[in-house]
Amino acid sequence: MSAAAAGQETHDAAPAAWGEHLVSVYREIGDRAMRDLPIYHDALDVEAIGFSDYQGMTIGILITPWFMNVVTPSAEGSAGSSVDIVLPAGSFAFTIGEIAGVGRIASCSLFSPMFEFEDMAAARAAAEAAIAALMTPGDEPSAARATRSHAIDRRALLRGALSESGA
Repeated sequence: MSAAAAGQETHDAAPAAWGEHLVSVYREIGDRAMRDLPIYHDALDVEAIGFSDYQGMTIGILITPWFMNVVTPSAEGSAGSSVDIVLPAGSFAFTIGEIAGVGRIASCSLFSPMFEFEDMAAARAAAEAAIAALMTPGDEPSAARATRSHAIDRRALLRGALSESGA
């Protein structure tokens, strides 16, 4: 392993650990409060996808049997408020929430409920495509991207591209 790869592995250890902590908290939430609800998709499990550091921010995708969200810890905003987070693909609106055992997080919904996924392999593939798309710069200059907030268009995501909702 190269020194750069070893440095990246160490650099991503904390984000991966935070993602796994989310998994344990959301598995407990699923078992305690969600399993009997009609939005719970029994073929799916809770999994953290692509958690890494981006410019000092931990970010990744959390898959649960009831939602798939892009998530990051948040120090700003109050529960229920919205904050724009700039990623390489553009600026996206995230909603602030407070999760017992985790603290304040910002999340951007990709899918809810999760019934369009047959199994975990399909959900995982969509999450991996989404995090790759979010971390890939768009075609327009970064200054223009940073000034416009996006909602993630699920159909565009599944086609392999992100765009504004309704575009």
